[in-house]
Amino acid sequence: MKKVLAFLKKEIMLTVAVLAAVVSLFITPPTKALIKEIDWHTLGTLFMMLCVLEGFKQENIFEPVINFSRKFKSMTTLSLFLIFGVFFCSMFVTNDVSLIIFVPLTILLFKKGDKEKYILPVISMENIAAIRGSLLMPFGSPQNLFLFGQSKTSVWNFMLHMSPLCVGSAILLIIFVLVLYRKDLKEEFNTELKEDDLAKLEKNGDRKESAKQIKIRKTAYLSLFAMIILTIVTRTKFWPVAVGIVIVVIAIVNIKLFTQVDYVLIFTFLCFFVFSSSIASNPGISGVLQKAVAGNEYWWALGLSQIISNVPASIVLYPFTENFAGLIYGLDTAGLCSLIGSLASVINYRIYVREYPSNGFKFIKTFTLVSWAFFIIVVIPGFFLSKWNFF
Repeated sequence: MKKVLAFLKKEIMLTVAVLAAVVSLFITPPTKALIKEIDWHTLGTLFMMLCVLEGFKQENIFEPVINFSRKFKSMTTLSLFLIFGVFFCSMFVTNDVSLIIFVPLTILLFKKGDKEKYILPVISMENIAAIRGSLLMPFGSPQNLFLFGQSKTSVWNFMLHMSPLCVGSAILLIIFVLVLYRKDLKEEFNTELKEDDLAKLEKNGDRKESAKQIKIRKTAYLSLFAMIILTIVTRTKFWPVAVGIVIVVIAIVNIKLFTQVDYVLIFTFLCFFVFSSSIASNPGISGVLQKAVAGNEYWWALGLSQIISNVPASIVLYPFTENFAGLIYGLDTAGLCSLIGSLASVINYRIYVREYPSNGFKFIKTFTLVSWAFFIIVVIPGFFLSKWNFF
């Protein structure tokens, strides 16, 4: 029991999701229709993405990026590279994975180069980059993946509507970096990472395996990733076949990988799907929410995300949404308000406090200052832009 309570205390979002699902089932008793209303397509796609991206991490597929970062000789250019590495990487491998790649690298580089005072502001900007870069693509974040599946819009239309937020955020991030190093834009950066330093960034580290075995796994994961993207973009009804292929291929090349997949996120999604479907099935509650949310999607997305995070908020609010743009713009801005606003921010926090256990409050303080400075600038333009009809 102690282990269960400790786990639930650690995974707050899962605990909230389970409680919400249980309570909702008392409000609206479960039926066969409820099970059918669960978005199994999104859950299957999320499972595939998490499996393959875990393979990416274990096989160090982004190692060339790590090596390239050692070539920069000024703090400004290095910081821009790291921040925009997160920005562009998050578009394709999700915002949380991009942070897992770049935040440990940032901490290691800055510690070795005696630039620790810049760690917090830079990883706070990397957090913003992850949130605002990932919004461009349907598969950049879990909430985008879910909403894209519900919207029935094309990839190109989705990208068209998200591009103003993405481009504007990129320009603003450059300005933030220039402000950070305004006293000396050419401040030098010098460090030499040793092999054991680079090993800290590696997730696999099994050097007994042959190069052929490693190459086979990398090829398998990259091929599966391409298949998953094709499955998302084409919206094929044969997505269960794709899930089966992912399971079979990973079972052949590395069956142990299944033990490392983030099932907590998948189960959290499932619980919130149950909650959302149950609430939507209750005429009294759904009627109240329909009147409250419709026309105010942007602000509801911002506010509810600060309580349950933007991923579950997308599931809860979607059934009552009339303005799709307002919902998705609000959700993709919510992560700038607080740590709770986005699961990616929580991941960033966890990475930092593992290295600096006593600096949790310091992280929250810097994160909040940087994120709110960004949020204040983008929140009102985002609201007016949300009036742009998505369909």
